[in-house]
Amino acid sequence: MYKKRISKWVGVAFVSLSFTACSLPTLVQKSVSTVVPARYNNAQDSTNTAKGSWQDYFTDPNLSALIDTALQHNQELNITLQEIQIAQSEVRTRKGEYLPTVGIKAGAGLDKVARYTNIGAMEATTNMEGDREMPEPLPDFLVGAYAKWEVDIWHKLRNAKKAAVLRYLSSVEGKNFMVTNLVAEIATSYYELLALDNQLDIVKQNIDIQANVLEIVKAQKEAAKVNELAVRRFEAQVLSTKSLQYGIQQRITETENRINFLLGRFPQPVARSSQAFNDLVPGGIKAGVPAQLLENRPDIKQAELDLAAAKLDVQVAKANFFPSLGITAGVGFQAFDPSYLLKSPESLLYSLAGDLTAPLINRNAIKATYISANAKQLQAVYNYDRTVLNAYIEVANQLSNISNLEKSYHLKAQQVQALTESITISNDLFKSARADYMEVLLTQREALESKFELIETKMQQLNAHVAMYQALGGGWN
Repeated sequence: MYKKRISKWVGVAFVSLSFTACSLPTLVQKSVSTVVPARYNNAQDSTNTAKGSWQDYFTDPNLSALIDTALQHNQELNITLQEIQIAQSEVRTRKGEYLPTVGIKAGAGLDKVARYTNIGAMEATTNMEGDREMPEPLPDFLVGAYAKWEVDIWHKLRNAKKAAVLRYLSSVEGKNFMVTNLVAEIATSYYELLALDNQLDIVKQNIDIQANVLEIVKAQKEAAKVNELAVRRFEAQVLSTKSLQYGIQQRITETENRINFLLGRFPQPVARSSQAFNDLVPGGIKAGVPAQLLENRPDIKQAELDLAAAKLDVQVAKANFFPSLGITAGVGFQAFDPSYLLKSPESLLYSLAGDLTAPLINRNAIKATYISANAKQLQAVYNYDRTVLNAYIEVANQLSNISNLEKSYHLKAQQVQALTESITISNDLFKSARADYMEVLLTQREALESKFELIETKMQQLNAHVAMYQALGGGWN
């Protein structure tokens, strides 16, 4: 009879398993198909600049000190580090679910059974150790150990643990990507600060030049060579140039505070050396081959790990359709008197049980979880494709940007030289009455604008090299 019952329940389990497998939703799983081009548009060296550390790339000691401080005190980066700890704890949780659970328990209680019941009548006629009757009400003392274990037949728990490990590694790559962006943002802001310092110096130099010309115009007015209109126009030009310096000073303050925020500190002066800004020459960039982006870019690695974790999530959700096998066991001592508690075998108790369960009816929640996991896997595939494509385009854009900015800078440098010389020429011609004051004003304005544009171009050059280093995946080593 007992064997027939076992055969019956085993048969039901296999029928359930077959029914579950046959009725499993069929979903299309897209595979990764992203293939990067063999090379960029122009021929490149196979060496990749980003394989080095940022210390080798950014040699300015002031900039290096700022980056070091930011890597220690930036609040957003520290938040990400805590997220890594959270992901690591999730790995431990999943690992604990995969292993058996063992615990100990102890307890005491008191039970009064009604006399005119079947249990009460039996207790009334039961004696222990001769004439000694069981106490009433009946105490109960227990001490023992228990164990529970879900046998991972379909690798559901094992895959969940692997997915947690992959997400932990993904969070580490996310931190590396944040470090890359942080280094690039500090370097960009630092070069902007140097550019603003130089623009402020140019404004002050132009104020001195224009003030000297104004004195000359006033002297010529007294000599009746020019009228009051010329004096007023030069005064307006001097005032306009003076007003520029306050706008630049405000931008300097804001840029300094942006750097201070990235460094996790309150506003204070940022140490820098601005004198040789125009002499800064961006270091050589070697983009390597596009396939190296898959190794160097933390965001691509993160997307790849997220994709692998999503694939395991689908397998975990799929395993929920199949039967699960659980084993429970316990051993201990139980008695109504503490003096009998450790008496064996009378007070000894133990148990061992196994259960096989499978969902049959109303599996909508399991189906929804499976469909959701598959949709998230497709999202991870598309995100991986998008990340790789974005990385390639960023590098291609910066390669073109660096080349065009280099050509533009050389032309603007020649423009500045020509206009700077024209200031002296226009002043000499004005003194000798061979040029009117409008030509002098126009020449000074054009010279000032060209110097500003030259500094902007230099800043764009430096920022393009920073962006290129970032696009290649450097900055986090």
